[in-house]
Amino acid sequence: MKLTLLYLAATVSLLAQVGLAVKQEDFKTSEQVAFYRRHQAFADGVGKESQLLGKSTGASQTASPYSVLQDSVYLDGHTLVASVQHGADKVPLKLNVSFLDKGIVRIRGQEADPLKARFDDTQKLVLRDGGASLKYASADSLQLTSEAVNGETVHTVWFRDTNNTASLRMTERPWTVEYVLNNKPSILLNSKGLFHFEHLREKPGADGEVDGADGAWEETFRSWTDTKPRGPESFGLDISFSGYEHVYGIPEHASSLSLKSTRGGGKDAYSQPYRLYNLDVFEHDLDSPMALYGSIPFMVAHNSESTVGVFWLNAAETWIDVTREKSSTLGNLFRLGAASKEPSVSTHWISESGVMDVFLLPGPSAADLYKQYADLVEQTPLPREFALGYHQCRWNYLDQADVLTVNDKLQEHAIPYDVIWLDIEHTDGKRYFTWDSGKFPDPVAMQQKLAYNGHQLVTVVDPHIKRDTEYRIWKEANDNGYFVKNKEGTDNFQGWCWPGDSNWVDYLNPDAASWISSQFHLDKYNGSTPNLFVWNDMNEPSVFNGPEISMDKDIKHFGGWEHRDLHNIFGMLYHKATADGLRTRESPDKRPFVLSRAYFAGSQRYGAVWTGDNAANWEHLRASIPMVLSNNVAGMHFVGADVGGFFGNPTPELMTRWYQLGIWYPFFRAHAHIDTKRREPWVFGEPYLTHIRNAIRERYRLLPYWYTLFREASLTGMPLVRPMWMEFPKETSMFSEDSSFMVGSAILVVPATDADTNQPLDVRLPTQENWYDIRSHAAYIGPLKRQFASDLTTTLVFARGGSIIPTRERQRGSSELMRRDPITLYVYVSRTGTATGRLYLDDGETYSYQNGAFIERELSFENATLTSRPSPRTKSSPEQLEFLKAMSKVRVERVVVVGMRNPLTKAVVVENGQTRAIELAYAGSKLDYECTIRDPALLVGNDWEITLS
Repeated sequence: MKLTLLYLAATVSLLAQVGLAVKQEDFKTSEQVAFYRRHQAFADGVGKESQLLGKSTGASQTASPYSVLQDSVYLDGHTLVASVQHGADKVPLKLNVSFLDKGIVRIRGQEADPLKARFDDTQKLVLRDGGASLKYASADSLQLTSEAVNGETVHTVWFRDTNNTASLRMTERPWTVEYVLNNKPSILLNSKGLFHFEHLREKPGADGEVDGADGAWEETFRSWTDTKPRGPESFGLDISFSGYEHVYGIPEHASSLSLKSTRGGGKDAYSQPYRLYNLDVFEHDLDSPMALYGSIPFMVAHNSESTVGVFWLNAAETWIDVTREKSSTLGNLFRLGAASKEPSVSTHWISESGVMDVFLLPGPSAADLYKQYADLVEQTPLPREFALGYHQCRWNYLDQADVLTVNDKLQEHAIPYDVIWLDIEHTDGKRYFTWDSGKFPDPVAMQQKLAYNGHQLVTVVDPHIKRDTEYRIWKEANDNGYFVKNKEGTDNFQGWCWPGDSNWVDYLNPDAASWISSQFHLDKYNGSTPNLFVWNDMNEPSVFNGPEISMDKDIKHFGGWEHRDLHNIFGMLYHKATADGLRTRESPDKRPFVLSRAYFAGSQRYGAVWTGDNAANWEHLRASIPMVLSNNVAGMHFVGADVGGFFGNPTPELMTRWYQLGIWYPFFRAHAHIDTKRREPWVFGEPYLTHIRNAIRERYRLLPYWYTLFREASLTGMPLVRPMWMEFPKETSMFSEDSSFMVGSAILVVPATDADTNQPLDVRLPTQENWYDIRSHAAYIGPLKRQFASDLTTTLVFARGGSIIPTRERQRGSSELMRRDPITLYVYVSRTGTATGRLYLDDGETYSYQNGAFIERELSFENATLTSRPSPRTKSSPEQLEFLKAMSKVRVERVVVVGMRNPLTKAVVVENGQTRAIELAYAGSKLDYECTIRDPALLVGNDWEITLS
């Protein structure tokens, strides 16, 4: 009874926060984190010593206490090996610098002879094939030279790379590393002397101290005490990007796209570092480096000449400081002449535990960089096609009748959608994999009704398991020992979440992960059908009565590892287990769809994520843009924000604008809190209903373009939505732009995010190219900066000249009903009279595309001729022939050519050796430079060309 009352009190307290801002006292600042304080004290000491050293020598110097041990450096195949040691600690660290394909450099470090093992499974759980398929450089492509420079030894490894002239330099005293690309230093390690590695050690006696270490063996936050049985084991390293002013990535934060400085002051600088530690944060702050729901330790630096990146592979709590300066350190470090005055961004990465494992990615283009990153963590796979449509969600649709009413109303108002969602109230007392039989008496019949018109259902399945001896899921997990253990490792860890007393499955245990996957199979998940998919919420993990509303760091996982070691991959492991269960529930396997709130690098392999619990205000609408872009920069492509805002009640104008922006999120879902008013698209009446319906229909019209973009991402790793700098890498004015963005390479979106819905918008059209309003086809010539009117009937979206965009113009109720609809091609002609594009089609649900069952056409327009040819990836196979047969009636029903100034009257069509002439149509065209070829009767799977004259 006492526990129940305490739980109810905690729940009431939690729900009371809904109308409030985040409770800052629930979450740590950097000053409240002992390992961060220790590293900053070390950094401050190094800084003072460096200043003194600089005064005595008359030049900038680094006073790092870490040096390479004499005669410890050698090249072993593809790996440079060195021993590094702190001058006072005398504990050697083994550093392996490995050279991979495409110029990637990997640097791993830990004690040469560790007192006990450090957690090192992150690489197995995150890297492609557990790291087994990483491609290393051949030994004969590497050459090591060692020389004395001003009395100090410098080791240089030269290596051949197709995109760069590259070398890696390592000094001995102090230990530093410099990655030189095309004869320019690009990425520098320990150039500030902040590398510090807390070696494992024995716990001292009752009266002893550990080097005077602050909070090394015990730390208290509010009422929780972290016992730290392993003692201090953190490490930090400064990583500088020489010649760069902008860095991006490391989501998730409600921050600007270009990361702000966190030390050293400056305009708009933060007073706290960026934190990576997955947390359940109610109504999070904006413009803050505070940790949120996901963590991806991947940072990208860009200037007008190149794009480079750093991937910090560690799943423990991590803090990152960012500073900017005019760099003059480099020339003095290597005594190479006059000091460089180029700008530099210095970052300081600090992780609590694990192995130091850092990847340097050389680019030099964004496309090169994302191929390199995909080599490490894999690309975003092709999703289920329905997942690209509109998702209708709230906490909670009341019952079966409510779900079917929402379905009927969407159809009544001719609003296409693909998925209805059910939150926690659909279950029997928050017991997941169950139904409240009073509210949902026949869930199978409900799903069948939805499926009749191609609609799916998503149910939430959170990771906390209600502690109930009569609940099958809990009993099986408990009997098999599958739950996370307490800090003693003797009993299940117990905490509070939505069901009350709860336990958590330990997904680090392969048997436990396999078992939870099997619970999603049709024979285990009663009331589920092949049209039911899953939402993983609260998987940071969220624990209502835990420190920072999460798990204690010293509780035990499989293998005896502490939660601190793997906190940031906990949610990803659940995401993976859920996706595996859905994938294998039918034969043959089908692509799963799983949405997760928590994520890490590698989560893109398992499904979509969203930005978390936002609010219904204009500020959160604006903030969603850099948040979605930052995730895409970090390789988490399938992401969106709750349309309308989760907390609060949006005005009709805000709701309309959020739909007009939300259709450009890769993941497009409207969601709302249980205490908000109903806000389905028809609720606001006219004219808002029409505006919202038009926006949703635009998403469906462009589904062929979106699906083709996902195909590109699955092959190249390129983001779906892109910061402006990524498409226009030399446009310096675009490097910090985060109020407009590109969707793929062809579409520029300038959303309206101001409460004054009649306020003109500033638009910058970059580069010397044609731009076309995507609806009116009005043409503009870039570069151009001007204001455009934008009332609620108007959205500013532009097609880039030189692009071919495929669409489906027939409006249906769902993406499934559109699957056999004909294709329209929009050819937006460049200033040179050319255009290119691609169209990709497959069955949208199975993996048969991996055996060739797809249509992928490369489209080009040149010399007034539009050509369709198969991509080089097209291979003949039985599966391909079967798919071509299934798609044999899908045709190109219309071609619209925009931007041809010369009068055109005729089109000659050649298909399969047959030639025919078609008159061009100008009736109904918006402009005199737009012509339409109506029903050229071309099959999407055939080779063909159309010549205009």
